Amino acid sequence: MDKNPDLIRYNIFKPFANICAFTTTKNTLPIERVRYSNMPENKAKLAEALALEVRQMVYPDQTHSNCVAEVREVPDAVISETDALVTNQARLCLCVQTADCVPMLLFDPKAKVIAAIHAGWRGTVGGIVEKAISKMTNYGASAKNIVAAIGPSISPEIYEVGDEVVAAAQKSIPNVEATLHKNGSGKFHFNLWEANRQLLLKNGVPAQNIEVLGACSFSDNEKYYSARRDGIDTGRMVSGIMLKG
Repeated sequence: MDKNPDLIRYNIFKPFANICAFTTTKNTLPIERVRYSNMPENKAKLAEALALEVRQMVYPDQTHSNCVAEVREVPDAVISETDALVTNQARLCLCVQTADCVPMLLFDPKAKVIAAIHAGWRGTVGGIVEKAISKMTNYGASAKNIVAAIGPSISPEIYEVGDEVVAAAQKSIPNVEATLHKNGSGKFHFNLWEANRQLLLKNGVPAQNIEVLGACSFSDNEKYYSARRDGIDTGRMVSGIMLKG
């Protein structure tokens, strides 16, 4: 897996030999359909590219919720209405799909607990980061030990939002002034990267343990899918994390 040049790797995880974490790009596989969970052949192709069995890769059926599921064994079906997964089981690759929303991968190297999170604006303001960390503590994790990667998603320069998002952010995001700014037309832009970084900090993850990739899914058409740029039926990147055992 580590030899695949078309997978994004995160520097924050490099010191840990027992973890595998990645995000796919357009070049990883020519996958165009909207949901991997509805396309078994796509799941099989990605598993093969990662040198894994299909059953090892666990996908939630994402609905922009703040629901977090604990995964204790290979599920019989796609986990419904869930946007984050947590486990301490080795050889289970927790996966989320994104095309502008924020993928986050979390790892506590002492407790050996991982999480994969899909956070659009609703999940972000709905506290999905806090809920995922809370679920991780059920397995003995501690926020002070967690290392986290925030992957490719729509950048604050592009992500213009309406009043509903602004109001929700102002109620729920620490240091919200660092996440909202007005453009020349008086419209607000929302920084999902910084909002989720602030939420990780609020919940006890040390600043030095957080990596923000800073790659814009909208701006880099050659590398990333973007629902805002191409429409909802575009492809998806997959971000995954697995304990090797």
